[in-house]
Amino acid sequence: MTIIETRGVWLTTTGSKVFKSRERIAEAMHFLAQTGFNVVFPVVWTKALTLYPSKVMQQTFGVEIDPLFVGRDPLAEAIAEAHQVGLKVIPWFEYGFASSYNLNGGMLLEKKPEWAARDRDGNLVNKNGFEWLNSLDPQVQNFMLNLVLEVVKNYDVDGIQGDDRLPALPSEGGYDQLTVKRYQQQFRKNPPRNSQDKQWLQWRANILTDFLARLYQQVKAVNPNLLVSMAPNIHDWALKEYLQDSPKWLEQKIVDTIHPQIYRRDFLSYKSIIDQLVKKQFAVMSPRLAPGILMKLGNYSISPEYLMQAIEYNRDRGISGEVFFFYEGLRDNNNALAKVLQNNAYTKTASFPSLSDLSNVAVSNSKPSSNWLGLLKFWRNISY
Repeated sequence: MTIIETRGVWLTTTGSKVFKSRERIAEAMHFLAQTGFNVVFPVVWTKALTLYPSKVMQQTFGVEIDPLFVGRDPLAEAIAEAHQVGLKVIPWFEYGFASSYNLNGGMLLEKKPEWAARDRDGNLVNKNGFEWLNSLDPQVQNFMLNLVLEVVKNYDVDGIQGDDRLPALPSEGGYDQLTVKRYQQQFRKNPPRNSQDKQWLQWRANILTDFLARLYQQVKAVNPNLLVSMAPNIHDWALKEYLQDSPKWLEQKIVDTIHPQIYRRDFLSYKSIIDQLVKKQFAVMSPRLAPGILMKLGNYSISPEYLMQAIEYNRDRGISGEVFFFYEGLRDNNNALAKVLQNNAYTKTASFPSLSDLSNVAVSNSKPSSNWLGLLKFWRNISY
């Protein structure tokens, strides 16, 4: 019987040399396939630059590609090398609606100052060092949508992925003139000064949900077999802080697979989130879910024991897959964690779930508490 699991990893430009050359990309893809992975999520939009020659960026901002990669197309290289060894490729739009990191908006807002997200005092929205585009602005949304569509139309990808910045906006935002006017026209009053007022939160979150629905529909119009993958933070913290209403995304069926960032640094904390999930009986539709697991960040590296505990607990609870942040964690200490996976949880080959696999699961598990309803109930009740 064929094993169907999501075995994924994020590929970054930060703290990694994978994209330095095609040879490095080829070596990484071969290494991942040998280790037992079946899908990669290479970053294609980061630091307000693309990792492929972009007409959208050239026409809008005059910068075709990240200057580090002029004369190359790292996305095309990654797709070719990954597909050659049987890996699926789902480009990851990591930066989402962020404009810069500690650069006061950077190039994007220097050229398009009207695209800035504003807080209640009129300041550029800055949260945890990131400055933001106004993701509630239709022009900004169209820009992001055009970036995504450019990739799915021009490259042989297997899907696309958003994360905790796509679609998203810090809840401090939404006080720009355009959004305020839109709110006033609908409610005949100004938005609340309290940025986390429940009604004000939901109204802005609904705008982002509508954007995701449009993105989903237009991606599927290009190719109905493409997967729309999302890696949001945990509800309902993500709703209160970044206007990400993942229960509504699931209710409206505008995501195909979801990878909540369960970035806990010890197994018991990770287990507690998974336990909440299982209580809501979501695991019966496990191919749609592959939690994000923090493998490496700064000086932190997951221990081999925690790594195996997390995977074993996922499988014990019927969750068929995970995605690791990020690739370089596999290569530390002479590939120690990769060897743990290859010799244990990933010894047997597994197929990445296709849309038909996901649809079959949804049909065969049709009890009211399962499938989308089960995930919806889980998401509405889990706490950060």
